[in-house]
Amino acid sequence: MADNDYDSAGSTQMFRAFVDESPAPQAPGSVSTYGNSSSRTGLIAVVTVVALAVLGTVIWLAVK
Repeated sequence: MADNDYDSAGSTQMFRAFVDESPAPQAPGSVSTYGNSSSRTGLIAVVTVVALAVLGTVIWLAVK
């Protein structure tokens, strides 16, 4: 039997209520999910160095 009383806007309202919820407050001294900017900068530097090393190795192997 089909449910003829289904409110399609109800799921949209529930989704909007979920999205609009404010995030739970963090406990004092807890680590942020994203870390601080210095750790992000370090991560970007490491990824760049590794990418350049891989690229250099590929070029060196192609020329050899």
